[in-house]
Amino acid sequence: MSTLLDALPAGHRNRLRGAPPGAELAASPMLATLSDRRDFSGGGWIFERKLDGVRVLAVREGDRVRLLSRTGQPLNGTYPEIVDALADQDCPDFTADGEIVAFSHGRTDFSRLQQRMQLTDPRQARASPVAVTYYLFDLLRLDGQDVRALPLRVRKSLLRRALRFHGPLRFTTHRNQGGQRLLDEACGRGWEGLIAKVAEGRYATRRSPDWLKLKCAAGQEFVVGGFTEPAGSRTGFGALLLGYHERGRLRYAGKVGTGYDRATLLDLRRRMDELERPRSPFADPVRERGAHWVSPELVAEIGFTEWTRDGRLRHPRYLGLRDDKSPGDVVRERP
Repeated sequence: MSTLLDALPAGHRNRLRGAPPGAELAASPMLATLSDRRDFSGGGWIFERKLDGVRVLAVREGDRVRLLSRTGQPLNGTYPEIVDALADQDCPDFTADGEIVAFSHGRTDFSRLQQRMQLTDPRQARASPVAVTYYLFDLLRLDGQDVRALPLRVRKSLLRRALRFHGPLRFTTHRNQGGQRLLDEACGRGWEGLIAKVAEGRYATRRSPDWLKLKCAAGQEFVVGGFTEPAGSRTGFGALLLGYHERGRLRYAGKVGTGYDRATLLDLRRRMDELERPRSPFADPVRERGAHWVSPELVAEIGFTEWTRDGRLRHPRYLGLRDDKSPGDVVRERP
């Protein structure tokens, strides 16, 4: 056991167990629950900035480093500079959780990150003008020990001391109080929101109310089930037809026709042509003339202002494709 773990109080050391392989631990990350809660006056919570990036788990076992998406997809070729920074650590055995982001004008920008997410050749990734930063916020494994049963505060303290945060690696700081005031400040700065976490909570391998997503604006991922033809000078397609899963059915949520540049329109059309099918995948009727239907395999991140009374998106805008989320896991997020 490491010096850091040896220094823990006996009550905390008793919670440690021998850890399974790092990739096995990373297979079921803890997920946050969307919430409209604003009163945290009872205490016991910490608040972190909600980042607009992709969830990535880092596994270091001796000389081997692996970056894995939340669905287990290997990402070493996409973010080789992150792999280098983790391989340079003195600590040879850990599994950590975090978010990779790209910045634009001081804010995390998912659309900009898209330019890196599409690359799998490490040479092309290193040559990309899009710099990425890996914000680490939790620790699952350290020196052969499973630390998920430790309180969050303890896990974050171990993470901060076990690794050196330099280059593209950052430690995700937190505040101990503030709730609504912190969220107001975050929204005023153009951030996506906050994550509120139970300070003494364990790391649960599921979606948990111990982690709450507090958003400044509505937005979530949707499954692409079809598209419309372009009109006028538009190229590629007109709008994506979107849905989410509910009780085993794909429910229609509306269409999104904004947020694309020409390259994105052409790339998405190429992808959707390969997935075209003769019948609609939606359980609801979709009244779009000349719609094309596709197998529901693509997941898109969509920003919008609110849901309408009839279950459609108001003022949606396309932000990018997500390859770190399974289409079958896409549901309507409700506070």
